[in-house]
Amino acid sequence: MGTDRVKKVCIIGASGKLGQYMVRHALERGYEVVGVCRERSVPKLAAFEGRMTIVPGPTNDPEVIRRAVAGCDGVLTVLVPWGVQQYSSGTAQAVLDHARPGARLVFSCGWHITRDGKDRYSWRFKAAVRIVTRLARLVRAVEIDDQVEACRRVFASDTRWTVVRGSDLEEGESQGLPVWSRHVGDPVLASNLTRRVDFALFMVEALTDDTLVHEAPAIVGRHTPSALAHAHAGGSA
Repeated sequence: MGTDRVKKVCIIGASGKLGQYMVRHALERGYEVVGVCRERSVPKLAAFEGRMTIVPGPTNDPEVIRRAVAGCDGVLTVLVPWGVQQYSSGTAQAVLDHARPGARLVFSCGWHITRDGKDRYSWRFKAAVRIVTRLARLVRAVEIDDQVEACRRVFASDTRWTVVRGSDLEEGESQGLPVWSRHVGDPVLASNLTRRVDFALFMVEALTDDTLVHEAPAIVGRHTPSALAHAHAGGSA
């Protein structure tokens, strides 16, 4: 899908830090933007008043999503594992069910999601995921496993999807479009750090990059040591 074919974009989870960066990038490209967020989070989007349409409501509510994605050429979705109510999978399913045929669907999640089982994780990474998952269950705060289920549904769909898998995130000025690999464990990803503003940039750029259709890129900051070493060795970014 070329840039000229993207006119209207829905950003689901627009009020979060990543979502607000995506709103900014999308507006800079001249897209008409519709944002979805929980009603109590609407004030977080005050800086964009008059420049976007806001549809308040739970992002896992099919009716909210149906209204928000109507007529959109692309949908950018932050898969947030809130609570213990299948929030991520409910959100993903609503997008898959209601986005128009042929729309570009771009989802965000973490490195812990694997598409084909070929990702290679360090013992520290695997231990951290296990600890977070167990603690989250105890306090009923988030559902890490539900993000896995959400991505399983996306991977199984026949839509034009991309799942962008983010490393650890930091704030700061943009370093440009992140570097990516199909599999965690690739040396280019070793630095495990990306600017949040650039994660959002990658999401928005994916709307018009057909080479990313049916890919689950794991990303890392362009100026991190591992990415620079990869570039100096002659790798492609």
